[in-house]
Amino acid sequence: MNYASSVLLALLAAAPIAASAQEASPPAGTGTPTGFMDVRAIRPVAGDPKAGSGKVTICSACHGHSGMAVVPELANLAGQPATYLYIQLKAFKDGYRTDPVMTGQAARLSDEDMRDIAAYYASFAPASHGGIDTSSPGARLYREGDPARGIPPCQGCHGPDARGPRPFAGVEGKPQPPWFTYPYLHGQSANFVTKALGDFRAGARAGTSNARIMQGVAQGLSDADIEALSAYLSHL
Repeated sequence: MNYASSVLLALLAAAPIAASAQEASPPAGTGTPTGFMDVRAIRPVAGDPKAGSGKVTICSACHGHSGMAVVPELANLAGQPATYLYIQLKAFKDGYRTDPVMTGQAARLSDEDMRDIAAYYASFAPASHGGIDTSSPGARLYREGDPARGIPPCQGCHGPDARGPRPFAGVEGKPQPPWFTYPYLHGQSANFVTKALGDFRAGARAGTSNARIMQGVAQGLSDADIEALSAYLSHL
């Protein structure tokens, strides 16, 4: 087993189970959830992209009608796994993730709406800037990590090209984590990646089991590391 796989399995095993993805909701009468949303056992989510196209009018004001963000501080949604997008919407809706805008927007969505919107944005080609980089500090950290500092390679969960991994698909006896719950990082803006990693490092995003994994990883990153990774991913 290689270094990336070993670290991933250790992180997955270390995250305590507090709630299933299907049961992720605030306690009755509080509006504020306890614990976190455990997405490790979630099944792939399906929705209707055609129906979703009629539900993204407000979404498109920030994320674009085809999933390309209108400002670099926001995420590109195009081509992301539908299950990942659904999980984020559900986390906003149920209070496991907060944002001044998204919390209110997600609150009015039904489960069917979230599935359809996720399927719609997943149907587009992801962002791509065509860059090739194998030697920058960000490229090395993404591909190799830094074992001396306990930093795993990002490609272990996000894939060698930042479009998601499929290392053990169909191989008996190998771990089968729910890869479809992880975001594709290919072509995300430097501003967005910098903020996301900063939020993970500060503990501002810790409401899902995946976010808890990222929290542990990001705490080992310096400001220079975050800047290098952000620059690398934004040029892919």
